[in-house]
Amino acid sequence: MKKATLAILLTAASFCFGFAFNSIITSQKTNNLKMKKVTGIGGIFFKSKDPKKLTEWYQKHLGLETNPYGATFEWFESADSTKKAQTQWSPFPEKTNYFDPSSKEFMINYRVENLESLVEELKKDGVTIVDKIESYDYGKFVHILDEEGNKIELWEPVD
Repeated sequence: MKKATLAILLTAASFCFGFAFNSIITSQKTNNLKMKKVTGIGGIFFKSKDPKKLTEWYQKHLGLETNPYGATFEWFESADSTKKAQTQWSPFPEKTNYFDPSSKEFMINYRVENLESLVEELKKDGVTIVDKIESYDYGKFVHILDEEGNKIELWEPVD
């Protein structure tokens, strides 16, 4: 009788341990799948021979409402239609070093959530992280390189 009871208890304990372990693993996999990475385009940046003149051209001919940094397009997030967001359009000086180490004429800024977690995940995947995360009153930023050497700016905004 004692052996049967012990066998039942061990079987039940093994089942509970296995169930708990499987729940933890499944939960971690689900959280990784649910983690939003890119949530939108935060900005389009490109090199220009004369950024001020080009910005004026876009203002005059295409009606962009410009500011000293280019133009800001405001929109509402689909997940929360009351939450305003923005995308920045900016020409940079032709000789800017801001896009380095990329030799491309452009850089895209992607809006992301949980920048710190995303950077850790990217490091594990062997993605080149160009610099350290920097925080400003309008969000956190970091730069990475894609597999073709394009510099990408990741931005976790404070909207």
